[in-house]
Amino acid sequence: MNTYLTILKRPGCGRFGRRLAALMLALPIIIMLALAAQAAQGATPAPAVEVPSVDARADDVASVDGLMRAFYEVVNVRPEAPRQWGRDRTLYGPWVRFVATSTAANGAPQVEVWDHQQLVNESEPLVRRGFREREIHRSTRVYGHIAHVDSTYETEYASPSGLQRSRGVNSIEMYFDGKRWWISSVMWMTEAPQAPIPAELLPPR
Repeated sequence: MNTYLTILKRPGCGRFGRRLAALMLALPIIIMLALAAQAAQGATPAPAVEVPSVDARADDVASVDGLMRAFYEVVNVRPEAPRQWGRDRTLYGPWVRFVATSTAANGAPQVEVWDHQQLVNESEPLVRRGFREREIHRSTRVYGHIAHVDSTYETEYASPSGLQRSRGVNSIEMYFDGKRWWISSVMWMTEAPQAPIPAELLPPR
């Protein structure tokens, strides 16, 4: 840094000297960016899972209840059985976003966001081992052509450390375009000891 300051202080360094000093200051950053770009080019991206293009099933998209039934049917698979990714894709608008939220041990929120293809890529290894998710409670609000669903679920899936179980709430936004219903976003919160599911989102005792 002292070398760059010395150049700027030289008598008569003028605009050229200042430009040279600025370039020298920027050079380390330029080199770092170039190395990062080179590393990125050498990295192998995760392979994308093929999502077949299929027509939506009329009973899947004719109503809010139809969407919710299909929403859970497509995620329940036996070990090594193919998931219905094509059918799954027909439930969502083209700009759909999936937002997973959870709570860390220290209470801090954790958030991940995907589009549909990214979610498929991330989910495939987990689903391949077998995955079950069932709805245990639902709260639906409909106004005109929009709907909001809070759907409480129980999940069961295999992992290298054994069978895992969890609960959470899916918060789902939907809209009707005059022909069919679409899901525009899905957010979910995984239950944690420090963030239990509220009573109003659980089945009555």
